[in-house]
Order: sequence, then C-alpha cells, then structure tokens
Amino acid sequence: MTIVRLTRRRLTQAVAALSAQDPKMAVAIERVGPCTMLPRADGTHFDHLARAIVYQQLSGGAASTIYGRFKDRHGTGGDAPTPAQILASDEDTLRACGLSAAKTRAIVDLAHHVEDARLPLDVIDTMDDEAVIDALVAVRGVGRWTAQMFLMFRLGRPDVLPVLDLGVRKGAQRIYRMRALPEADRLAKVARNWRPWASVASWYCWRVLDLEDAGGW
Repeated sequence: MTIVRLTRRRLTQAVAALSAQDPKMAVAIERVGPCTMLPRADGTHFDHLARAIVYQQLSGGAASTIYGRFKDRHGTGGDAPTPAQILASDEDTLRACGLSAAKTRAIVDLAHHVEDARLPLDVIDTMDDEAVIDALVAVRGVGRWTAQMFLMFRLGRPDVLPVLDLGVRKGAQRIYRMRALPEADRLAKVARNWRPWASVASWYCWRVLDLEDAGGW
C-alpha cells in the first residue's frame, strides 16, 4: 500500500486535475488562487491532537490562552507535554489550566491510548485513512471530524472528504449554486469529480467563503 502525502508538487497536480475535471470548481480555483494546504510539520502528533481537543468549541483567543498554559505548565523547556507527563499529572492540575472536565478526561484518555499503543502514533503515517480514523475515534472526545482534520492538516492526506463540515457544505453550496445546503449524501455525489483530491477541493470550499463577494456569484 502506497501512502500519498500532499507536497507542493502534488498540490499543483491536484489543482490542475480538479480544474480539468470540474468546470465549476475550476471557477472557484481561479478566484481563490493557489492552494497553500501543506501539512503542519511542527511539534508531535500527540501535541497536534491534544491541541485539537483544547481548541474544540472555543474562540481562537480563549483556546490559545488555555493551550499556552497547558503547554507551559506540563511541558519541558517550552515543548508541549508528552503522554507520560500528562499521566504523571492529576486532573485538578490539568483543569487549573482552564480545561473543562470533559477536555481534561479526553486528553488523559488520549495519553493512555498512546502510552499503551492502542493509538500507535509512531507508525500512524503508514496507516490508511480509515485505519487512522478508527484508531482516533476510539479516544474520548475525538470524533470523525477531528480525525479527518488530522488526516488533512497533519498527515497531508489528499483525498479526505469531511461531508459533515459546515464550511465545506456552505462552500459547495456556493460553488455549485445549490438552493439548499447540501446534506452529506448530496455532497458525496458532487465530490465524485474531486477524487482523488477531495482534501484540496474541500480547502477551496472553505476558501471561497473568505472572498469579499461571499454573498453569491
């Protein structure tokens, strides 16, 4: 099995293929411009997932403050904490960073899954997309959407389709001039033309909503 990861060369290939396969997506691509969707290489996989849990359902500013405290109080030398460091702490200390009880339990559960290899982050880059999702959603507080964002923005997988993401649905509604917000099954049908670059097409769905004339084309 060959695992494909997004690179600058592959982004160029993806944009060319999407433009050729789907005239409406081609218009969106022309208006948005080059795709900059390269995977985040900083930090560790564990840090990336812990950060995703912290940021759930919070504004960027509030989440950043809480995550900063979490990192400073439980990490070492400015680095994010490891699973072992999390498990060496107690929940009250974690909650003192500003974490909710649910997020505290989720991060502790994430640390347990990594430490006992139920979530094998050391080899997760070699696993196929569905295997990654299955391993991640077994962690408390990590749903399919979070797992898909990990695939797209951390592992750089090119063909992920988050059919329940509101931004992708709104962007597709705009690109394809749909009267109603597409449900998951309709979005999946539209996305047949996006394969095998659904991650890149989804990125363009998000970005069209940032255009000045986002009210409609």
